[in-house]
Amino acid sequence: MLLAVDIGNTNIVFGCVSENDEVVLFERISTNHNATAAEYASLIKNILEMNHFNTSDIDDAIMSSVVPSVTNTVKEAVRKLFGTEVMVAGPGVKTGLNILIDNPAQLGSDQAVDAVAAINQYPVPLIIIDMGTATTVSVVDEHKNYRGGLIMPGMGVAADALTARTAQLPKINFEAPASIIGTNTIDCLKSGMLYSNACALDGIIDRIEEQLGCKCTPVATGGLSELVVPLCKHEVILDNNLLIKGLGIIYRKNKK
Repeated sequence: MLLAVDIGNTNIVFGCVSENDEVVLFERISTNHNATAAEYASLIKNILEMNHFNTSDIDDAIMSSVVPSVTNTVKEAVRKLFGTEVMVAGPGVKTGLNILIDNPAQLGSDQAVDAVAAINQYPVPLIIIDMGTATTVSVVDEHKNYRGGLIMPGMGVAADALTARTAQLPKINFEAPASIIGTNTIDCLKSGMLYSNACALDGIIDRIEEQLGCKCTPVATGGLSELVVPLCKHEVILDNNLLIKGLGIIYRKNKK
């Protein structure tokens, strides 16, 4: 079984992919910049055991990361736990993705992995939305070329900035409000955060389709997408396993 790890600024996603390419485990933990390799190894072991797997079930591992300071720590944790080297999705690793942006080396590994998975599963052209610390939007055209995209503040970052710079607005949990029109401060904040992001995604999809001159398949992933996608007017496919699937595909392309 393959262990797939994606290290993000806020969360680390762990997944396991079976020999039949089925995602059989998906868990998310907070990214801890101060944790040691031993601490991460203990967390990974606990995640496996909690899901009724053993360390002996893992044959190999692959990782993508946008947090260089944590990458080596988690790699060492995997070595300690499974005695295997970790394949890292990045420069020099075959993805099969034709990247047409100005400097392909600048493309985040998570965006590349998302695109690889989406191309292999959904009809092109594609609009791929990943809602994490930042919300990224990637565009893949009808020829499966990665054309570029957008980056905007993630919902959590926006909420933290708002409450930090206002005296009377409290921190909130992200939950869908009963109505778009809030009747108290908390519901107004929830409605504003969730619906502003849903409206932004609807508008971005419209404008990308207008520029490409054709309809696209919108696919969303990331921790906050489950809350925002149901509020969109566009029909957006929700796939929280997208990164894990993409890492599995890249592993197969590069396995010797």
